Amino acid sequence: MIQKCLFPAAGYGTRFLPATKALPKEMLPILTKPLIHYGVEEALEAKMDTMAFITGRGKRALEDYFDISYELEHQIEGSSKESLLDEIRELMEKCTFTYARQNKMLGLGDAILKGKPLVGDEPFGVILADDLCLNEDGFGVMKQMARVYEKYRCPIIAVMEVPKDEVSKYGIIEGDVINSDLISISNMIEKPQPNEVSSNLAIIGRYILTPDIFDIIENTKPGKNGEVQITDALLTQSKNSMVLAYKFKGLRFDCGSIDGYVEATNYMYKKKFENV
Repeated sequence: MIQKCLFPAAGYGTRFLPATKALPKEMLPILTKPLIHYGVEEALEAKMDTMAFITGRGKRALEDYFDISYELEHQIEGSSKESLLDEIRELMEKCTFTYARQNKMLGLGDAILKGKPLVGDEPFGVILADDLCLNEDGFGVMKQMARVYEKYRCPIIAVMEVPKDEVSKYGIIEGDVINSDLISISNMIEKPQPNEVSSNLAIIGRYILTPDIFDIIENTKPGKNGEVQITDALLTQSKNSMVLAYKFKGLRFDCGSIDGYVEATNYMYKKKFENV
């Protein structure tokens, strides 16, 4: 039902300098696959086969990754290493990739708005690739959220509980509990102080949005750091219609931080080689 997934990927990744001076943070590898590869796999698992990337200067590696490298393929053709390209070839065969640029770093809301020509007038997923989400039973976070959308037909935001002293690092939601997994949002605050909110439910980098969000973003004034915050736009949307927060099942690694990136790498290494 939802065919398109948007990947905002224009940020500088300054926490990983100097590596990200020339390498997009979304291309940082967890073992042998870059973060963006995991994100596209998650979207495809949810039956979203059109991937829309919002990139910026110095991000050409993202486009090259989802394209044929004739020189490389010629060099390894017929060798034992050729099979190492099977996974990326499968994604390239099953998905369509489109691209637009965010010329100025004006926030996640602005990046999503830049995706309007790629997405069109239909609901769409949003994945922030530096949030690596895993689920052991094969039900990825975006697939879980797509099933929630099928029932409620409204915007869905993935949330998780975080320690109270860490709420200032996230967008935090408050609202009315529908069941153990769902909350109808009444308030959203971007990076509040712990004494400013009664909740510790933090937004992570997975959304299902409806196309009316574009008009709302266009009328949303810049918030913290002079950026257009998607939380501000979604709060406005929640005043006019239902916006749900979904407590997803699975693990999330903040690979936008060095600690989270190392934790994810160690986890995936142990998972892959645990029988070695």
